[in-house]
Amino acid sequence: MQVTNIKEVIAYLEEIIETETARDSKLAYFTVLYHKVTVKIKEAIHNKEFEDNPRMEALDVIFANRYLEAYTQFQNGEKPSECWLVAFQAADWYWPIILQHLLLGMNAHINLDLGIAAAEISPGYDIIKLKKDFDKINEILGDMIEGVQKDINKVSPVIGLLDKVAGKFDERLADWGINIARDGAWLFAENYALANNTEKEALFKKRDASIAWLGRDLRKPGFIFGLFAKFVRLFETGDVKKVVKVLSS
Repeated sequence: MQVTNIKEVIAYLEEIIETETARDSKLAYFTVLYHKVTVKIKEAIHNKEFEDNPRMEALDVIFANRYLEAYTQFQNGEKPSECWLVAFQAADWYWPIILQHLLLGMNAHINLDLGIAAAEISPGYDIIKLKKDFDKINEILGDMIEGVQKDINKVSPVIGLLDKVAGKFDERLADWGINIARDGAWLFAENYALANNTEKEALFKKRDASIAWLGRDLRKPGFIFGLFAKFVRLFETGDVKKVVKVLSS
């Protein structure tokens, strides 16, 4: 799979969602979220909300191709980057909750792929010119958090109850967490953009290993959080088609 424009990105994501939903595979969960984000980015580009809208579409395409390549490799029995392998393997496990599946995909795609895509679209010192538009995506993601949270609540009763108790705190926490991840992605992008080919390979391996380690922590948290996640999972629907329908709404 390789795409050349944002319309193709959306079409391929829809194809993956349909395929994985038909297989009752939880791989569909992150793809649904990614599809929603991409549609919002497309709207922002159409409305000329970025400093350089053609560049942002090109960034979106490079970014998406990294996910599509990893997904295709995994489906073909090949090994994708380590952090994507951690995320994909969790799809067959019973215990990870919906939120964990979403976070595992975000972990690999934001913490590894985004920095590489940014560096490729703005190599060398040109990376600085991308910063404002890069930060603009934070605003778009922040605006989506509450809606995604409400969707999760519909299929995860315990998470829904916690959301009512926490009020807006959990949305603010999620927004803060996304900003932290994207700040890390930006620092990685700067280093990667200014590196030579040999340095890039070393940076990639180190970053991939680090993000894979974080993914394993997300997939199997410590005893207390792991016990809580299992409690959440017992009350959470395992019906992939239902989850996809709700997350897609």
